[in-house]
Amino acid sequence: MKTIRFTGILILTVLLSARLWAQEGQLVVPLSEPGKPYKLDISLVNGSITVTGYDGKDIIIDAQGEERKHREKEAVPGGMKRLFAGNNLDVQAQENNNEVNIHGSPNKTTNLTIKVPMNSTSVKLSTVNNGNINASNLSGDLEIRNVNGYIKLNNIAGSVVANTVNGNVEVTFRSIDAKAAMAFSTLNGKVDVTFPASLKANVKLKSDQGDIFTDFDVVTEQRKPVVTKNTGEKGMYSLKMEDWVYGKIAGGGQELMMKTTFGSLYIRKAK
Repeated sequence: MKTIRFTGILILTVLLSARLWAQEGQLVVPLSEPGKPYKLDISLVNGSITVTGYDGKDIIIDAQGEERKHREKEAVPGGMKRLFAGNNLDVQAQENNNEVNIHGSPNKTTNLTIKVPMNSTSVKLSTVNNGNINASNLSGDLEIRNVNGYIKLNNIAGSVVANTVNGNVEVTFRSIDAKAAMAFSTLNGKVDVTFPASLKANVKLKSDQGDIFTDFDVVTEQRKPVVTKNTGEKGMYSLKMEDWVYGKIAGGGQELMMKTTFGSLYIRKAK
């Protein structure tokens, strides 16, 4: 297992631990078996993630740190200069038998731009605050999670499970794994997914405060809404109705779920 860490502007391809007080850097992660399928897991607490598949054998990570906001307002005392602003990067990558894990410090905002070989079999990307997730030219099973930011995936081959809270979810497939269940959801935003015209699926759709649009022929099914009764204090009770739209595309097939609360759903056919 190789553990690679960088905190400054340098390229590391061997086991190395170093610390430089800088705000950007590059890291090259070689795979144990170049050219063979690999798995990738990237997680941040603060920052954006951009991943692009390319015709290469290594994983190339470019990282950029952000100035802490309180530093922008902090005046330099008279006759003094700021020697160190405390904005060093702290990003680590581990590679073990073609499984790569990349993560940043939870106490720093770090934006990652990463180039990866296009023969991935599993990709997991997650962030929480101050960032969005963009990915393109990837393949395999994708699991994408965000909280305060959007998710945008383009030219994907395989399957996707994507969820955020505050932001849109936009996905465009070049091909799909017809046996895999997929799910796309957000709370505040739209869900917009473009599938190949050959899609065959059982769909489960819900938009509480928006509309549902599609250019596929969807045969909808009539099902009774699910009603949940909750008993409260002093004999009071509440009823919650969950009304989903169920249907089949091209006679049915893989399971697809799409959900938003404040936004609309778009199920598009690739042209």
